[in-house]
Amino acid sequence: MKKILIIQKIHESGIELLRKRKDFTYEAIDNVEPELLKSQIQEFDGIAIRTAKLNSDLINKATKLKIISRHGVGYDNIDIESVKTRNITLAITGTANAAAVAEHVMFMILNISKGKEMYDKCVRAGEFKKRNQLPKVIELWNKKILIAGFGRVGQSLIKRCKGFEMDVYVIDPFVEKNKIQSLGGKKVDTIDSIVADIDYISLHIPINEKTKNMINFDLMKKMKNTCIIINTARGGIINEGDLNKALNENIIYGAGLDVFENEPPSNNNPLLKNKKVFLSPHTASFTEECMKRMGKETIQNIIDFFDKKLDKSMIVKL
Repeated sequence: MKKILIIQKIHESGIELLRKRKDFTYEAIDNVEPELLKSQIQEFDGIAIRTAKLNSDLINKATKLKIISRHGVGYDNIDIESVKTRNITLAITGTANAAAVAEHVMFMILNISKGKEMYDKCVRAGEFKKRNQLPKVIELWNKKILIAGFGRVGQSLIKRCKGFEMDVYVIDPFVEKNKIQSLGGKKVDTIDSIVADIDYISLHIPINEKTKNMINFDLMKKMKNTCIIINTARGGIINEGDLNKALNENIIYGAGLDVFENEPPSNNNPLLKNKKVFLSPHTASFTEECMKRMGKETIQNIIDFFDKKLDKSMIVKL
């Protein structure tokens, strides 16, 4: 009998998969205090987890643990060195969130480009007749977008961009040129080589030593003053102080942020008051349909692991 710990709430459809199996039991908890987890974690063979931290103390306390299944694609909340040392399998929901996140990128692009708040406020304030005095907004047609990172989300996003007849450029050293071209994109090797010509940038890369503060003031100074940057990947890829400065100095046009260097962001983060930033609380994947897919995939990964048929594409190579 395999015992599974579900840390933080997932969709009921995922839990139902465990209920159907007589060789699994589970416990679901919402309290993620480390001391409480430490007192419970040692008896479990598998863990399903959302955003709670799994530090080295917790992982080493879980002496029976064989698999951690992340409800999502990022795993910066898990101590990777401990996972490697213990030879624990780490799985992600590799296919579940691509459509939802790609749609959220387009949602942000359209809201910023089309002045949704400005138009809505104009009508509600009884200023309909002043429409000719409003600033003109931006078309997506024929604009150039750079997709940084061409995994499942990036590949889902390019289809939506092509639907708006955008000119798509892609930077990803791990994806072949032919693959990018087959989906209608053009491969570029460095961001510096193209950034001066780009109208939109959408980030879909992990946060690490190479990508931290990759979008900084020096790079933004090379961009068009009409450029819009969207980040639904990880906080810290964009230097938030530099972004605020670039927006205030009209170096770039706008930004859409679903992720932040510190989550939740502090109340004194100047970006919270910057009208040129469209914000969401790390909810790009929070559609009803996506939550259902992610819940099921998170648990299915655990079941498949113990059934010795886990899809290799779901396993993080450590």
